[in-house]
Amino acid sequence: MAGLELIVLLGVAVLTGEVAARRFRLPAPLVLLAIGSGLSFVPRLHNAVLPPDVVLFVFIPGLVYWEAVNNISLREIRDNLRIIALTAVGLDLVTALCVAAIASALGLPRPLALVLGAIVAHTDARAMAEVLAKTQRRISAILRAEGLISDGTSLVLYSIAVRAAIANGHVSPALVSAEFAESAVASVAIGLAVGSLAQWVRHYVTEDRLVGALSLLTPFFAFLPAELAHVSGVVAVATCGIISGLGGDRLLTAAARRQATGFWRVTTFAFSDALFVLTGLDLHRIVAELHSDSWPKLVLGLSGIVIATVIGLRLLWFFTVPYLLRAIDRRAAQRALRIPARHRLFTAWAGMRGSVSLALALALPLTTSAGPLRRRETTIAVTFTVILFTIVVQGLSLPAVLRWARLTPDPTQAYEEALANRTALQRSLAILPALAAELGVPDTVRDRIAAEYRARADELTSTMDDTTLTVTSTGTAAADWDRLLRRALIPAERDAALNLRRVKRIDNTVFRRLQARLDTEEIRLSDNIDKDT
Repeated sequence: MAGLELIVLLGVAVLTGEVAARRFRLPAPLVLLAIGSGLSFVPRLHNAVLPPDVVLFVFIPGLVYWEAVNNISLREIRDNLRIIALTAVGLDLVTALCVAAIASALGLPRPLALVLGAIVAHTDARAMAEVLAKTQRRISAILRAEGLISDGTSLVLYSIAVRAAIANGHVSPALVSAEFAESAVASVAIGLAVGSLAQWVRHYVTEDRLVGALSLLTPFFAFLPAELAHVSGVVAVATCGIISGLGGDRLLTAAARRQATGFWRVTTFAFSDALFVLTGLDLHRIVAELHSDSWPKLVLGLSGIVIATVIGLRLLWFFTVPYLLRAIDRRAAQRALRIPARHRLFTAWAGMRGSVSLALALALPLTTSAGPLRRRETTIAVTFTVILFTIVVQGLSLPAVLRWARLTPDPTQAYEEALANRTALQRSLAILPALAAELGVPDTVRDRIAAEYRARADELTSTMDDTTLTVTSTGTAAADWDRLLRRALIPAERDAALNLRRVKRIDNTVFRRLQARLDTEEIRLSDNIDKDT
């Protein structure tokens, strides 16, 4: 099948799957896998697969970059660093090694067994985004940060194991440990360097279209040198994304930020959904190439044991490690951070595998130095089965677990949003007289806006209940001055919110919501002013 035909087919399958998932209230990944699997048995589509390098070098950098830029709160990571590190690094490594030992004992070559362990150890918060939006901010932040750092942990281990599999070499614990540490440090350094360079370039690239192009290229600028240095491109992209997300808030215009946000939302949506369809499309070929004697032991048997291992280890981890830490660390500050058992059950059950695991399985090379990569189809088939099980069983039951855990939305988030809005208004009121004089705004317009902002700030102070500002005008000329002054005040409001985030009084989620409101207001006012002129 031609490349263009495959792209059109993926687009139609993604749209159809999303509509069907919403219509029948099913997890979208499950529907997309089913559609891809059904299409794989159409004769013309038997060879409809993307080259592994395309999956690894195009899909994964984009998915990881946007997650790091948009959904990661450094404040929440700092506050919950221990639990995130223990699960995203400790649990990932334990799971990968246990799965590798089981797969090796059941006949998978040792390097490929470690590859399988790295693939299925990785958790994906994107696969449960709808449920996370309904839970407490802290739990959601922990799971999102775990997923992002798990990207790095699994990808470092995956890269080491794949190189060993290609070279038909041996995997020793000492060698893996040394390469893991070296790769992690080097990848973070590359990500910091590229992220800082991108921020420097943004000082000189101000046109919206060029800013959008820079945003598009940034993850690949981070991924490429890391891959050329044989370290983890995903860790470099994640680090670069965090740097870009923090620095870009001061450098980008509202229009450029809106443009980049819209682009990445559509792109990551398409990439993530397309991976599920592609995995389904690969099903027929995998089934056809598997030997008949492989099914009982190396697919069905191994899949069942791996599923039990990844889920059982996660449940065991969340109900043993916290109690060991409590016995060791009894400080009051740590007691305040303890998570109740009900909440931990939700966190443990929310270990779904998703699009990145699919991408890693599909990205396995076809050949090694000695010929075709043995058991590649078995590895993909087991990965497919594990992901399907977590999506069906855990995904469908997760809302019920959420209700049982009583994880209602965090009330402090509404407070922080009100605090951010009030602080932004107070900052505007402080500079409003001088700014109005500088712009030559009539006193009547200045006083009306000041009264409106002051009333709004007083309302937020007394009720902490966020409502939208209403604009009243008295005549065309007054409306022009009104819009001009309001637009001039927006940078001060944005700076006030940035300062609140910097001192950790609000988190990144709250800041993004306020920033989106300010961007919308700035673009609306700018458009009106441009039309009038």
